Amino acid sequence: MRSNSMTNRWIAGWSAAVLVGCLALAGGAAAEELRGSIQIKGSDTMVNLCQAWAEAFMVMHPMVNVAVTGGGSGTGIASLIGGTCDLAASSRKMTPAETARVKGAAPQEWTVALDGIAVVVHPDNPVKRLTLEQLADLFTGDIRTWSALGGTSKAVVLLSREVNSGTHVYFKEHVLSASKHEFKEFAPEALLLPSSQAIADEIATNPSAIGYYGMGYENSRNAIVAVAKTALDPFVAPSEESVRAGTYPISRPLFLYSHGTPQGVVKAFLDFVMSPAGQAVVRQIDFVPIQGAQ
Repeated sequence: MRSNSMTNRWIAGWSAAVLVGCLALAGGAAAEELRGSIQIKGSDTMVNLCQAWAEAFMVMHPMVNVAVTGGGSGTGIASLIGGTCDLAASSRKMTPAETARVKGAAPQEWTVALDGIAVVVHPDNPVKRLTLEQLADLFTGDIRTWSALGGTSKAVVLLSREVNSGTHVYFKEHVLSASKHEFKEFAPEALLLPSSQAIADEIATNPSAIGYYGMGYENSRNAIVAVAKTALDPFVAPSEESVRAGTYPISRPLFLYSHGTPQGVVKAFLDFVMSPAGQAVVRQIDFVPIQGAQ
């Protein structure tokens, strides 16, 4: 889990969310009639969010078990293709090739939240504003010392999610694309870490490091970098307002994928996720509710 403060904030609003959820689902199967299990696998960015949804849903429906595991968006999509999960959590869209590999009914996509990818440094790092091109130059290895950006003479330590991560893929496609070079890959020296929490922990202890993760992992031990599309554009930090308005340059939707049209307990769970109660949980976990579910 990201931090005790995140968990405490969710617990503080949990009772109200569950109550609203019960009302929103009234008229469906009674709590004692809904039975079964749900396997959710995938996005590390979304693992805390999915776990919060799962815990609220299981209180409402005590005869249902919802198991949540991370491992990256690619892991979740592979599990959906292999038929070993009911829902794949992904911070990127499935590709046409992945969709074609799903046996039986085509997967159904659910946009369940919005996110801004936060770029983070140690609080002691004086560099707190970067353009997309500067970020691309950093993560492709063109800029190797902080002095090139007005910081110290120390070498830059690059932290990235591993290649199975949807956040890694999104950052590569939307940030490294600002590189002036045709070949756009992460620098070989970039450290590929297995989770967003691992990046947050390393940033907290390494004044030379820079990394990125979903905004739900923001914490007081990391400093947020404001990002601008170009040097002529405003520098913007990720927030609910900037992500919803599209003014933060590295914003994206978050997805759940089901096997075809969901049925039974899976449908009931998705109904909860998309309800006002489920979207209240999104805000409690520091992501952005989808439009119209505030």
